[in-house]
Amino acid sequence: MKWNKKFEYVRGPRATVQGSRTYDIKGKPLPSVTTILDKTKDQDYIIKWKKRVGVDEATRIKNLSSKRGTAMHKFIEKHLEGTGYDDATPVGREAKPMARKIIEDGLAPLEEVWGSEVTLYYPDLYAGTTDLVGIYNGLETLIDYKQSNRPKQREWITDYFLQVGAYCLAHDYLYDTRIKQAIIMVCTPDCYYQEFKVEGVDLRQQKYNFMNRLEKYHESHK
Repeated sequence: MKWNKKFEYVRGPRATVQGSRTYDIKGKPLPSVTTILDKTKDQDYIIKWKKRVGVDEATRIKNLSSKRGTAMHKFIEKHLEGTGYDDATPVGREAKPMARKIIEDGLAPLEEVWGSEVTLYYPDLYAGTTDLVGIYNGLETLIDYKQSNRPKQREWITDYFLQVGAYCLAHDYLYDTRIKQAIIMVCTPDCYYQEFKVEGVDLRQQKYNFMNRLEKYHESHK
């Protein structure tokens, strides 16, 4: 794996207010992809889950998952940079083998890195951060890592596909690329690894579906 810094990626400052994240892109705040998806998704399952486990337990699980995911991402980011990193906290000790699993099983076919933790935006519409862009198995590829408390099924992760669709759309627009595939790499705390790929017609459909969700978001925020 080698680095090829062929693009000058921007770094848009982020802010989160009342659960909504925005990116400051050239002086203009743009809603994040995750915020757009969160504000436009069906909340029935989440509401039922919170009732079943209780609000306090739901908050605890959500916060732990977020911290674990952040730590896992940092381990992978520092590995790609070649600087090394360690985190001796309980969350860090749990996240480290998860990151190693993604590195060893998921990133093995990675040939070239264009950018890690890349800020992307579509002018005047949205912004976000994808985990990795580069050449994977010979193809221009966008990659996102996810931690999960349990294994996923493809039909459960619709918003993951919309998220990478939005990132591919923005990258292609900004840098005149033709991202061929997006790969979502999922790992659980017991290091069960899964990989979900979206490409071709399916990837084009995810871009279209995201734009419909974006329109829905902007209609509700006029």
